[in-house]
Amino acid sequence: MLHPRRRFLTGVAAAIGNMSLPLQLRVGQKDGISPEAILKFFQSLPGDVAVKIHAPATDAKPECLVESNSSQVMFVGNAIKTLILCEALRQADSPDVVQTIAWQQLSLEASVWMIDSATFNPPKLSGEVSERTALEAMIMHSDNTATDMCLRLVGTDKVRGFIASAGLNSTLIPDSMRGFVAYLLGARDYLTLSWEKLHAPGLMMVNPPLNTVQTLASSADDLVSYYSRALHGNFFQNKETLNEFRRILAVGAAIYLVPLPLGVSAFAKGGSIDVSGFHAVCVSGGMFFNERWVYFCLTINWYASTDTDVDTVNAFLAATSRSLSLVKDALSA
Repeated sequence: MLHPRRRFLTGVAAAIGNMSLPLQLRVGQKDGISPEAILKFFQSLPGDVAVKIHAPATDAKPECLVESNSSQVMFVGNAIKTLILCEALRQADSPDVVQTIAWQQLSLEASVWMIDSATFNPPKLSGEVSERTALEAMIMHSDNTATDMCLRLVGTDKVRGFIASAGLNSTLIPDSMRGFVAYLLGARDYLTLSWEKLHAPGLMMVNPPLNTVQTLASSADDLVSYYSRALHGNFFQNKETLNEFRRILAVGAAIYLVPLPLGVSAFAKGGSIDVSGFHAVCVSGGMFFNERWVYFCLTINWYASTDTDVDTVNAFLAATSRSLSLVKDALSA
């Protein structure tokens, strides 16, 4: 059964099964990173693991590229919410972007209420909130009500259009977070299901999170490509918009849950899902230190019959943290 408070932090996975982790790595020898040093952190994990860590070459340093299964489409959960943030800011792009999204008011009411919304706490809160507050809640707390409020404002088709224009051909987003959950629960009217019907007794999960109808999916290649451009403002016209984009991503919970290495400027969004039989975790973003950018996406999808699998989650997050710390230390030498 789908847990009513289950986190949908970010989607789609291809075939899941036990497999070895083939690792490809290009890095200057003096950087001191070996394929084995990264591989060993993930090799005992179940299911499918995708890894991509990329530090472009600079005038003084060679490129560093670690990748494995990076083209595989996997369930990444709420990691896709960074794309909604980007399109929202693209639509408000101007030197006055902060004032624009602070003044723009969004309705907080039953048509957008969603489970897993700790910030807006439906049905106890209603009224109007600023777009800026909703964007912050969507990234910092992965609030699903905030996400559906933002999607309604900017338009799901507009976000999909942006995804296509950016060449992110392995990335899929749902029509709404409510539509995603309603589809998993097998509701025929999943695109229009009411808040009350979402809580009807006896609903059971009948569709897998990884599907072609309503899902949250991407590849490590797509998300690294996206962050390598978005964090430099390639999708914006004004520096003020880039500053706001970075500011909001800098409070993403994944930065502290992994945790990412100390001493870096980190910008990230994570995603996860736990339902009986299927589990996923994704951590993606970028970090800057010593005049060096590193972009990353690390994702795991696996099958386990229990509703939760805390041991695998913790092992994956530890492997991610150790990998990024190893890269940071090596590139700082």
